[in-house]
Amino acid sequence: MSDLRDDLQRRAAALDAADVLAKRRELFALDDSAVYLDGNSLGALPCHVPARVADVINREWGDLLIRSWDESGWWTAPERIGDRIAPLVGAAAGQVVVGDSTSVNVFKAVVAAARLAPESRDEILVDATTFPTDGYIAESAARMTGKRLVPVAPADLPAALGPRTAAVLVNHVDYRTGRLHDLPGLTAAAHAAGALAVWDLCHSAGALPVGLDAHHVDFAVGCTYKYLNGGPGSPAYLYVAERHQAAFDSPLPGWNSHTDPFGMTPGYAPADGAARGRVGTPDILSMLALEAALDVWDGVAVETVREKSLALTDFFLECVDAYVPEGRVVPVTPAAHAERGSQVSLRCDGGLSAGEVMRQLIARGVVGDFRRPDVLRFGFTPLYVGFADAERAARVLAQVLAETPGEVPA
Repeated sequence: MSDLRDDLQRRAAALDAADVLAKRRELFALDDSAVYLDGNSLGALPCHVPARVADVINREWGDLLIRSWDESGWWTAPERIGDRIAPLVGAAAGQVVVGDSTSVNVFKAVVAAARLAPESRDEILVDATTFPTDGYIAESAARMTGKRLVPVAPADLPAALGPRTAAVLVNHVDYRTGRLHDLPGLTAAAHAAGALAVWDLCHSAGALPVGLDAHHVDFAVGCTYKYLNGGPGSPAYLYVAERHQAAFDSPLPGWNSHTDPFGMTPGYAPADGAARGRVGTPDILSMLALEAALDVWDGVAVETVREKSLALTDFFLECVDAYVPEGRVVPVTPAAHAERGSQVSLRCDGGLSAGEVMRQLIARGVVGDFRRPDVLRFGFTPLYVGFADAERAARVLAQVLAETPGEVPA
């Protein structure tokens, strides 16, 4: 085992030395004594963000006060930051607006998609494996628009589409397993059936190419606190394809999305473009922290990030296979690159508690998370995770499992 460990550690060091993204790690406030593999839940803090937030608080809010809406660019922040996110999801400028939570933006997108469909299309299909909130929101949107919600496994969506389908809501990457769903193929299938496609990008944006414009996606939503490192509770974003903007009928028309917000007229007249997706006053402190956090993407191609992500997850799985005794964990993340996001999920077998295993891992400096009842999740954020991190995480996992009671299959 020592020879195998030495070989894997040498390979990890060589891979890190050749990594074109390795210098990016210096941009993040990370504890080098720990391995952080939970960026798929909360991204690390970019080092320069605290100073930017302090300036927003002390100067823009403290000194300039109300003048900052104009002088500091607060009013235009939702569209300006949206245009910075747009290249990361494969969108041209003017189609992404930042604000509200992912849940709120899912509601806007699904209701708007349903309203664009003819009345005869009375079904909304939703990813049956989706993050629960998406399902809750889709059900409420269906009730509001007089549609019927139909949960469908992503693999079964093409067969379920038909003349009654108004819209489909799908997660690009499954939050539990890390499975990457076929955004181009499922979008094309929805369009062929006359339906609109709404995608949740929470677990893909910032980790892999998305191609919203190239694949003719209709609506998309996503959070910014995972791979985009925007900070806890940072505002989400909404993508509305340019071809739908004139007809986009938001179920949450607010004064911020009015064509003349300061006219204070009783009747609502929607603004043009992505601004139609705004609702109320922007959450400026977290929004400007997000804007600063996006600086770490300057000069980085998402394709390069994807290349490293796949190499990292491949290497981690190889290390797990080498170190962990057979039967203790089983990968549930697909091996095929075309079906894998940027996380690896392992199912604990033999009566092991995923929660207890993860607590032991965190106590030893390997930070991931788990999903009940038996799934360990390890998120690989290529901007700051290295190959030595992957090797250490697998090695410590093997140590924890060796010391954790459980039934090992014969």
